[in-house]
Amino acid sequence: MTPSDREATGLLTRPGDFVQLLDPSGTRHANPEFDPWVADVDLDALVGLHRDMAVVRRLDTEATALQRQGELGLWPPLAGQEAAQIGSARALHDDDFVFSSYREHAVAWLRDVQPHELLSVWRGSASSGWNPFEKRMAIPNIIIGAQSLHAVGWAMGAKWEGSESASIAYFGDGATSEGDVNEALVFAASFAAPTVFFCQNNGWAISEPVGLQSHQPLARRADGFGMPGIRVDGNDVLAVLAVTRWALERARRGEGPTFIEAVTYRMGPHTTADDPKRYRTDDDLAHWRERDPIARVHALLAASGADTDAVDADVKAAADRAAADLRAGITAIPDPEPMSVLDHVYAEPNSHLERQRDRYARYLAMFSDEDGGNR
Repeated sequence: MTPSDREATGLLTRPGDFVQLLDPSGTRHANPEFDPWVADVDLDALVGLHRDMAVVRRLDTEATALQRQGELGLWPPLAGQEAAQIGSARALHDDDFVFSSYREHAVAWLRDVQPHELLSVWRGSASSGWNPFEKRMAIPNIIIGAQSLHAVGWAMGAKWEGSESASIAYFGDGATSEGDVNEALVFAASFAAPTVFFCQNNGWAISEPVGLQSHQPLARRADGFGMPGIRVDGNDVLAVLAVTRWALERARRGEGPTFIEAVTYRMGPHTTADDPKRYRTDDDLAHWRERDPIARVHALLAASGADTDAVDADVKAAADRAAADLRAGITAIPDPEPMSVLDHVYAEPNSHLERQRDRYARYLAMFSDEDGGNR
């Protein structure tokens, strides 16, 4: 991809285009406005951010392998977007509520969702992977952009109850063309909902470049809805952490919603059913490999005097444990009973559901032998 082509697709990452505290070489740059928001990130905290990103990348690699091995029906990889997700999720308070799309595996990891809970839906073993109220994170939304409305509704309710909690809605660049997202922006601005709209601009809405649907940075759309829009280097975990903390604090003060555009890149396919080689080049991937979010933090650790050999050993051990837990957990999940598909359709029983249950039971009985077993 040539520079002119990259500009046309909205993928240029020139200095000054966005908030950046840590450049691709791992050099830390001063920023008087946002440095105070990460003043507490010492060397130990930086090691923790690096570990989080590296472990999640290993889990993503493992899940992709599981799909290729027939253990999962589908998997949406997140490789390349670790800083955007880890940085923003680390900014959240425990009582905040997350509304995500289907790619926020790193956010789920930090909300204490266990690996097998994250993968059970993609295995077809459950209709949802965890209790949203326990994790303070709704189950992933497959309908593009619908979670943004849910986030605003939750935030409006929290505000009316006098809570200081905020919600965050995660979605990709493609979702900004959906009506649900735009309606959510209208409601959030109108009612000053304590919501952060976190758009991971990963360059591609499946096979279409972001520049096809927006000739301007997506963050500029916020102007039309009467809320701040801020663009951040989505591969810079420090900048993402700072900007998200700033936006959440605005929400808690009653100043309303913020739109964050985290400029990052989807290194893998849209899902494991996609072949990105059909629509992007190796040159484009090489351009973004030089901006790897994990490598730049590792470079900063080395420059800061950290024992990187010890850090690497610790990360490898943590990643190995997580990967082993994932494999053990996913293969141990029992197949659901067929009738359980109707258990949580409605909060209360009703005659319409009972009729469906009866018909489904009679249908299943067609596949049973005389002894009551399944063929």
